[in-house]
Amino acid sequence: MPFLVFLVGVAWLGLSGAPDEHGFWPILLGALIVAMLLAEDRAAWADTVVRGMSQPIVLLMILAWLLAGVLASLMNASGFVESLVWSAGKLGLHGGGYAAASFLISCLVATATGTSLGTIILCAPLLYPASAGLGTDPVILMGAILGGATFGDNISPVSDTTIASASTQGADIGGVVKTRLRYALPAAAVALVFYIFLGGAQNGDTLSIAVQGSPRGLPMLMAPLVVVVLLIRRSHLLTGLLTGILTASVIGLGLGLLETRQILYIDPEAYSARGLIIDGMERGIGVSIFTLLLMGLVAGLEASGLLGRIVGAWSGRAKTVRGVEFGLFSMISAAVLLTTHSVVALLAVGGFARQAGEKAGIGRYRRANLLDMTVCIWPFLVAYCIPTVLAASTTSAGLAVGLPALSPLQVGLANFHSWALLATTLLAIGTGYGRTDSEE
Repeated sequence: MPFLVFLVGVAWLGLSGAPDEHGFWPILLGALIVAMLLAEDRAAWADTVVRGMSQPIVLLMILAWLLAGVLASLMNASGFVESLVWSAGKLGLHGGGYAAASFLISCLVATATGTSLGTIILCAPLLYPASAGLGTDPVILMGAILGGATFGDNISPVSDTTIASASTQGADIGGVVKTRLRYALPAAAVALVFYIFLGGAQNGDTLSIAVQGSPRGLPMLMAPLVVVVLLIRRSHLLTGLLTGILTASVIGLGLGLLETRQILYIDPEAYSARGLIIDGMERGIGVSIFTLLLMGLVAGLEASGLLGRIVGAWSGRAKTVRGVEFGLFSMISAAVLLTTHSVVALLAVGGFARQAGEKAGIGRYRRANLLDMTVCIWPFLVAYCIPTVLAASTTSAGLAVGLPALSPLQVGLANFHSWALLATTLLAIGTGYGRTDSEE
């Protein structure tokens, strides 16, 4: 019943066009109140909820959101994205070429910052209006931007889904990222071909992009590269993120891309401290509170034994490794479509996926990759999930230059990377591709 309250509330928010983490807070509080009223032993229930919220994996995710938000805030303020757009403009791209370049730019930004939503917010208002008069299909272009955000969310070592999928399966992030590339890169290559050949609008003019900005922000790419190298070498996530923040600060201040006052300053009129560090951390507050409350709700469901019986009944029917892997795919798909949140779905079913996968002899990297690829498919295709709704809302920036405002359904259907990732995942399960790697 408590989970039903949550699901009804999520559906209502989604259909109302407001699938936002802040809106989930009161719904989750209502679900927890229902759970409290139904509990036979309220003291035991309360202890269970607190234990669910205080799991190390939950605390690690909150830490990742806070620190990755700081890194993304520094990258954005330095003009990094504008420098990438400037580079595309210098090449004089148009039609499908511009759509493909937008996909690659979004891939770089998402991989560097580890945030798909941040990538959409940063790239779409710049890349979408700039396509006016370039003969690029607006629907395909927004699909390319969303697809690039999907790619980075899937393979970035500082992405919340990468961290959650690796941690729930007991795998190191560096090993997960290296083995995930065998799935992500072919899907990206297929998507790139579609963007090139389908990105040209009929009867579109081909004008040159008004080149603005400069390449000054490109050296900031060193900061996320440092994080990637450290995590591949199996440094702790905290070490990698803090080093990345330090590197971005040093490069930004040293090259004059950032000012000291931007990073931290005192606002005496508001009686508060402000700056990029605080702004970056504040980005993670909404999803952090949402995750804490939902993990408390899930803990009660697990303690009741219902979730264990459901998973046990499913795993008992799977007789082959392929069957177990398809079951993992189905289970995480259902979780992400119900919760509309990739990380929460991973945290909710990750433990059961690990137990069932280990029993079937499926390696930790393989499990992590199957789970992560799946949660990077549906939220970027389905019209009621946050990424598609957000991407569609940013197209209003093109109205002033004659471009149409698009719907979440249009944008999701044009995300060829998620479609290619879906095909890659199903083929990998069906053929066993990647299953026999000794590292997995």
